[in-house]
Amino acid sequence: MVQVIFYMKPGCKGNARQLRVLQASGHDVVVRDLLSEAWTADRLRSFFGEREVAGWFNRSAVRVKSGEIVPEGLTAVEAMTLLLDDPALIRRPLMEAGGERRAGWEPELIAEWIGLGSEMSPGKEGCAGRAGPKATRHHHSAAGCAVAADEE
Repeated sequence: MVQVIFYMKPGCKGNARQLRVLQASGHDVVVRDLLSEAWTADRLRSFFGEREVAGWFNRSAVRVKSGEIVPEGLTAVEAMTLLLDDPALIRRPLMEAGGERRAGWEPELIAEWIGLGSEMSPGKEGCAGRAGPKATRHHHSAAGCAVAADEE
């Protein structure tokens, strides 16, 4: 199929599942660490295409979920400064294939772009938020995704 450069957050179960879907679809996937990549504003911006600034952000990031950062209220310059300072805020995965760059896991668009021929469910964007029958708290940190059982 296609070689895909796949920028993911290490330890994120959602990104791990997305990676498996791409591999099961026959793609040659080159995995890169989103958090340790040496991003520049121009290079990172190229993954977002025509998306509004708010669409550049990972909605599951702690700083976004807590309300510390409200992407809808940011200019492009302010947003890019935040993303470069804290890559955990970047919407993911970032993917590069066939000379195009994309951000986010949108299975229908990815299928049109490079194909998703796997029998696996493509899932959805974001990390897995449940681990078994108990409800869980799912949060992100620079170290990766974490899931903790709710206290009773």
